[in-house]
Amino acid sequence: MGKILSQEEIIKIVKDGQKIGKTFAATNGCFDILHVGHVRYLQKTKSLADYSIVMLNSDKSVKSIKGDSRPINNQDDRAELLTALSCVDYVVLFEEKSPASLLEQIKPDIYTKGADYTIETLPEREIVIKNNIKVEFIDFVQGKSTTGIINKISK
Repeated sequence: MGKILSQEEIIKIVKDGQKIGKTFAATNGCFDILHVGHVRYLQKTKSLADYSIVMLNSDKSVKSIKGDSRPINNQDDRAELLTALSCVDYVVLFEEKSPASLLEQIKPDIYTKGADYTIETLPEREIVIKNNIKVEFIDFVQGKSTTGIINKISK
């Protein structure tokens, strides 16, 4: 079994791991053009638990959020790049705009989001509260974004 898992596989791994005291931190995103901001965010996520999970937006999901010109890199390439990072233990794809349904099924110990959110504005707020999932907000690296890279290239 590699690092890129089906939803059923990751749910089983988390459930089995938690039974023996292992902790899991999950996050989500498009991770379209990987940059240092992403890496630092993922390193912080990994530092919070024994294992880290990236719930990765599928190509269909990215298009519905970012528009027809995105993603730049397809879901297979984005997943493979993420698995090459030592701070990422598992990657699982989801098709919806939001990872809410998958998050509720996985039930990680910790869920990380960018610090542009608060518990009040968190789209997954009800799920994390209902399932007693701890939320950690991680600061962004100033000036680092996929959109910024795209804009710089297109100039």
